[in-house]
Amino acid sequence: NFPIRPDGKMIMNLISLQASGKTPTQLARDIEKALSKYIQEPIATVIVAGGIGPYNQQIRVLGEANTPQAMAYREGMSLVDVMIAVGGLSDFADGNKAYISRIVKEDGERVQLGVRLEDLIRDGDSTANVGIRPGDVLVIPESLF
Repeated sequence: NFPIRPDGKMIMNLISLQASGKTPTQLARDIEKALSKYIQEPIATVIVAGGIGPYNQQIRVLGEANTPQAMAYREGMSLVDVMIAVGGLSDFADGNKAYISRIVKEDGERVQLGVRLEDLIRDGDSTANVGIRPGDVLVIPESLF
């Protein structure tokens, strides 16, 4: 168990590495390479145990989710994964008017992508499932009744 320091580095027995900005798999390979100087054919596994990562790697859910929150992005994450993490829609949600605010340019410019959460969650329409990217913000508005 080796925590990552606020400066993004981790210190283990025998080695010190830059960990921030790397996937767990990339970090594991770097650890193996560094340890190979001391251990023959080392095998490393990296498991993220806590924290939600830097701001640009977080997924944020605002509005009418049962548990609005910020969470860590995981590779291959989809809208279904996000909705499971936030406990689904609240009773007051207008899920089919929800949207993802996504960064599309280096300068931070965002676009809004409409999503159909009610179709996905309540009707099981898998065509409404979309991939999630680091930095996405899911906004779920309240229904006007």
